[in-house]
Amino acid sequence: MPLISHSRRPPAVLVIGVLALLLLAATLLSIMIGAAGIPLPRVFGALFGYGDDPAQLAGDQLILWSARLPRIAVAMAVGALLALAGAIMQGMFRNPLADPGLVGVSSGAGLASATVIVVGDRLLAGTGLQLPFELLPVAAFFGALASTVVLHRIATHDGRTSIAIFLLGGLAIAALSNAGIGLLVFVADDQQLRDITFWLLGSLAGATWPKALALLPFLVLAVLMVPRIARGLDLLVLGEAEAFHAGVSVQRLKILSMVLVSAATGAAVAVSGVIGFVGIVVPHLIRLAVGPAHALLLPSSMLLGAALMLCADTAARTMAAPAEVPIGIITAAIGAPFFLILLLRRRAVASL
Repeated sequence: MPLISHSRRPPAVLVIGVLALLLLAATLLSIMIGAAGIPLPRVFGALFGYGDDPAQLAGDQLILWSARLPRIAVAMAVGALLALAGAIMQGMFRNPLADPGLVGVSSGAGLASATVIVVGDRLLAGTGLQLPFELLPVAAFFGALASTVVLHRIATHDGRTSIAIFLLGGLAIAALSNAGIGLLVFVADDQQLRDITFWLLGSLAGATWPKALALLPFLVLAVLMVPRIARGLDLLVLGEAEAFHAGVSVQRLKILSMVLVSAATGAAVAVSGVIGFVGIVVPHLIRLAVGPAHALLLPSSMLLGAALMLCADTAARTMAAPAEVPIGIITAAIGAPFFLILLLRRRAVASL
């Protein structure tokens, strides 16, 4: 009998196709909606360089290529990476409540980024040099990796992960990271304080083409690594001993998974700040639709995560226009009730 039954499950091509169409629709809406709205016919005119009014065409192209499209690219990449990180964490820890934003991984990445901002600016003060943006993803990666490794050591014993210890350990890591960020806020100057506040609330307001390009290697890494870990995560559901006897190199799988989670989370946090709940909402919705097989779950989560982040960013830009609501508030408003529902469902199952 196969480990994961494929009965009553929609074909992979259909699932990916529907999610791709959903992402395309979210992209078009994000392009059209904003402080300066661009109707759909003018969108295509701005993309391909034609129109009856040259002045209007030039304005639409300026808005599209300098503001909307780089922000859309960053939003898609951040959403895909956060959703992928959540799906991998849930498989690796065999815990449906795992999410980088909930268990301190994002906070660890944010602490590392904030440390680079404050300490780096202090070291470069008076030299006339600016802190290279490329340092932030590297620092965020190591901060996320340290948090993931510590959480794994705390919550896993003899191949089993305690859900209570997992959540409490994640809360402790998040609290320590936030305490460190608080200390950095205390010693930061005005410019550093504004930058750190950006990490705490989460925002895509600073999206640029260079930041979008900086996320591209992490997306390529994710696409290359997903097929290598999908089968192992399926078998890991049975337990580490059972996965090992089925031919999975458990230690190698865990290392690859932790590195991929840390890279995805670190890159997303470095660009957008700490955005929570994407990694718990998206994999659950996909799992309900297509089942637990990671070969389809992981890429589907990336597509839906990109679409969800685009929709949340569009709402953040338009809800209080011309002001902008931090996107972390939008995702928390969606994800927190979802998380509570999951907790209540698990309590109901445990009481049976």
